[in-house]
Amino acid sequence: MAVVKAREQDIDLLARLLRAEAEGEGQQGMLMVGNVGINRVRGNCSDFIGIRTIPEMIYQPHAFEAVQKGYFYQRPREVERRLARRAVRGERIWPSKFALWYFRPPGDCPATWYNQPLVGRFKLHCFYEPTAEECENIYNTF
Repeated sequence: MAVVKAREQDIDLLARLLRAEAEGEGQQGMLMVGNVGINRVRGNCSDFIGIRTIPEMIYQPHAFEAVQKGYFYQRPREVERRLARRAVRGERIWPSKFALWYFRPPGDCPATWYNQPLVGRFKLHCFYEPTAEECENIYNTF
């Protein structure tokens, strides 16, 4: 059961984002990018008020650097499609489980990013999540 509505073209779009943003982080890292994206669609909070679909989330201005690169526009592979489907079905893993932001700094993770506290790091990416008071919807059960 999907936690956000997703057509096959949405799955392909999300799959392309996962690869373009985190291919070097392996399948777990790509799934974490999917977690953040799905949280942004579900959250309706912070900078993501009114974002209700996968395309709106991905093409939100300044949301993902990858959409400005040619690599993003290549066809998705089946492995990325499977990861995108897992994210859409609500499979979430720490530290991206409730995160709205991730960031790849050149060194240590900053303590906060967009006024949200650091929750953890996976390989090169740092993940940041809001409090339940700031963004109740991402903490609701599916």
